[in-house]
Amino acid sequence: MKYIIAIPDGASDQLQAYPEGDTPLRLAATPTMDTLADHALAAWAQTVPNGCHPGSDVACLSIFGYDPARIYSGRAPLEAANLGIDLENRVAFRCNLVTIHEGRMKEFTAGHITTPEAAALIEALNAALGTETLRFYTGVQYRHILTAPVDYLDARCTPPHDILERETAPHLPEGPAGPTIRELMERSQAVLAGHPVNQKRIAAGKPPATQIWLWGQGTKPALTPYRERCGLEGGVISAVDLVRGIGRLAGLEVIVVPGATGLMDTNYEGKAAAALEVLQRKPFVCVHVEATDEMGHAGDAVRKTQAITDFDQRLLRPVVEGLRRGNEPFRLLVLPDHPTPIALRTHTNEPVPFFLYDSRDPARRGEGGYSEWAVRHRTAQRVTGHRLIDLLTEQATLDEILIP
Repeated sequence: MKYIIAIPDGASDQLQAYPEGDTPLRLAATPTMDTLADHALAAWAQTVPNGCHPGSDVACLSIFGYDPARIYSGRAPLEAANLGIDLENRVAFRCNLVTIHEGRMKEFTAGHITTPEAAALIEALNAALGTETLRFYTGVQYRHILTAPVDYLDARCTPPHDILERETAPHLPEGPAGPTIRELMERSQAVLAGHPVNQKRIAAGKPPATQIWLWGQGTKPALTPYRERCGLEGGVISAVDLVRGIGRLAGLEVIVVPGATGLMDTNYEGKAAAALEVLQRKPFVCVHVEATDEMGHAGDAVRKTQAITDFDQRLLRPVVEGLRRGNEPFRLLVLPDHPTPIALRTHTNEPVPFFLYDSRDPARRGEGGYSEWAVRHRTAQRVTGHRLIDLLTEQATLDEILIP
């Protein structure tokens, strides 16, 4: 038996905002998901537990089978794990390169700055602000890591994607460590202001990275290895450090696909081929796509719809076709980690629609394909997010993981 989790990050929306049900997930051309969903178990997954912030860190931990309410320690440590950073007695921060203009958060991605550009800026930040206890690490595009002493942990920090087009002053770090963190963020402005990378971006009409924004801090979490958690070995395929980091901490193989960018131009075909290659060797693979989430943050319904279409036709279809050619039974779980509604341009904590397809049992179970609208018309049942892995691997029944 082969087990696959496919995550179109942030693909779902708030159904109440669409009177006719025409969310991007419903409008997208998704013949693969639609056909599979009509022959699959479908319901709603609460991937963000009550009291947890609706971030991809919390939601993806749930999907991988870990209870965020019990083991979550922060987003940055998960990303640091993928970069090979041993935190020891340090705290990790997510360090975004952002564009702030006239006191407002204009771009939490610094205009989707490239990784080579960002690497030069991170090098300059280390030279100017780095110490024996403060160190910047280059990640991917706008996503980077700062490690700091443990006394930096005691602060309340706001994700920059939660305050798009809003004044930043009310959302600066607070708490005992807040002043120290704010000072570091302010000092980064002078380092970046005259940097050649930013000068070239401005000349090209692109947003400059005006400063760093620190958030998502935490210490190293302890994840039960996947072999112990659910009896599986396998791989993780993603363009982002967060998902890769969860995979590494879980003892899974992290597959780096050339051309996997986390954006609309990501290498869907390469991810599909990599997933099939992993499944030739091991029973499990998780494939994650970030472009659907990025277009939600951009508030671009047309491109989000296209990203969902690409996920279906360029990634999921070849994976399913390859599995069928191999004539091996498989169970496929498809779901977003959280909604990223177009109108809000950030994450919410509503449950997400999922379907679980078993190639051994292709009986028709519903109609309308795969969307918030279709699943709502099939059922109102909700399940506990971190128990989905048990449903996928047949270690629990649907009734056992339902939320009353």
